[in-house]
Amino acid sequence: MAQVQRMSRLMAKTLRDDPADAEVLSHKLLVRAGFVRRTAAGVWSWLPLGKKVLANVERIVREEMDAIGAQEVLLPALLPREPYDATGRWDEYGQELFRLKDRKGADYLLGPTHEEIFTLLVKDQASSYKDLPVILYQIQNKFRDEARPRAGVLRGREFLMKDSYSFDTEDEGLAQSYALHREAYQKVFARLGLDYRICAATAGAMGGSKSEEFLAPAEAGEDTFADCPNCEFAANTEAVSFALRPVDAAGLPDLEEIPTPDTPTIETLAASLGVPASATLKNLLVKVDGEIVAVGVPGDREVDLGKVEAHFAPAAVELVTAEDFTGRADLVRGYVGPQGLEKVTYIADPRVAPGTAWITGANKEHTHAKNVVAGRDFEVDAYVDVVVVEEGDPCPNCGTGLKLDRAIEIGHIFQLGRKYTDAMKLDVLGQNGKPVRVTMGSYGIGVTRAVAALAEQTADDKGLCWPAEVAPADVHVVAAGKAAQTELALEVSEQLAARGVRVLVDDRAGVSPGVKFTDAELIGVPKILVAGRRTAEGVVELKDRRTGEREELPVAEAVARLTA
Repeated sequence: MAQVQRMSRLMAKTLRDDPADAEVLSHKLLVRAGFVRRTAAGVWSWLPLGKKVLANVERIVREEMDAIGAQEVLLPALLPREPYDATGRWDEYGQELFRLKDRKGADYLLGPTHEEIFTLLVKDQASSYKDLPVILYQIQNKFRDEARPRAGVLRGREFLMKDSYSFDTEDEGLAQSYALHREAYQKVFARLGLDYRICAATAGAMGGSKSEEFLAPAEAGEDTFADCPNCEFAANTEAVSFALRPVDAAGLPDLEEIPTPDTPTIETLAASLGVPASATLKNLLVKVDGEIVAVGVPGDREVDLGKVEAHFAPAAVELVTAEDFTGRADLVRGYVGPQGLEKVTYIADPRVAPGTAWITGANKEHTHAKNVVAGRDFEVDAYVDVVVVEEGDPCPNCGTGLKLDRAIEIGHIFQLGRKYTDAMKLDVLGQNGKPVRVTMGSYGIGVTRAVAALAEQTADDKGLCWPAEVAPADVHVVAAGKAAQTELALEVSEQLAARGVRVLVDDRAGVSPGVKFTDAELIGVPKILVAGRRTAEGVVELKDRRTGEREELPVAEAVARLTA
């Protein structure tokens, strides 16, 4: 028998107005519908209706993980410092890591991810190749000290996540474990009713050889992904690459310095010379662990600092200040060029290919240089994709112009390889009796993020509109007001529950029918059953929340319809 949840006893209050601090749709609706309440910045309490949705997402994730043979465990969230020192992540995480000390002064952290701890667990439990492969997972609260927690549960400091880890003795086994997770994730998100894309991604601080994200398109998304309308290419813009295509520089004229007074920006330079910004070379100066690095990109493109940071990680990257130019004759603010730089690492976007000619700074006040050729007049220390990807950039696979869209990251899978098992010295005895270093994968699903993504994708102008498998109830029964209507509503609710239907019934006294109907649409249960004006005839109204279609049916027929 399923549960009947009476709204007269429900610990949740709906709100007519959006919260003052709410920026995105999911934040507004989850608060207004009584699913969550803010406890502190980036910290949320889940009320009964919200907890039911959260639990349904957990159930679906758990069922699909169990289906691929994964074993569920539960590890602590409070973790010792030493394993994270061994992998370098105690420092690499920077300020996002919650650090604390116990009364004896020992360092601990609140876990953001658990690669190190799972590796140690397997090291303790597995000694032979016969113990592997194994996939372990948990559904647990994680912690990140976000500088600007925002968008409700989308970007919080505490969040519920499914993290799983595979351990294999061979790279082929890792590829199989990765494929199992990839397929399981597709089943999870299909069951949740999410629209999603599988996108190539960068590994970032996690490390590893291969990484893909599962992104749910939504205006509230903080990720931007590129999608090719002509082929199957899809990638986070951080992972979009541009091919390096050297050109023949033979016959190009020599470098020539030209006076360009009062042209310290690309815009003023291009206007002064009557050339497009794409003909100029922009050189952005940053400091990497205190050392100056120049980043070269075409003048009509912007530098993606996130890509620069990813290239130099875990080193700290920051923009130079006016003081950094002091005592550096080769660095003239507004007129920097790659030729003649002293003790400065120069990285460039692949568009600055060998043989390409540019107009750029001459490292002199009010002076630029033209015919500055890459590979002839200056050398590039490393080519790195560092520009902000734009709509229409060529697809790396087929050359068609890319489309860009915003999305919410709901899942991420990594082939980590041996980064963590090397740090923890995780070996097992192989078939030949010799030690074998284990290889590893890491796979995450944001459970709270999935709830928010569903709210973003499925809501309409009336409120939330949950898919059946994750909704807090199967049917929302509304008693339109009078005692007889309330009696019928409760009677029908019990009949439905006896047949396994999860029921939310609005039996609140003193609440107008209009408010009840508005709340039913705001809460978003898939079916709404109303005991209204034809109660005396034993007739109720059945409404589909998503389509708005409604029909009047005898009680027995309505019950049969909802339990079919």
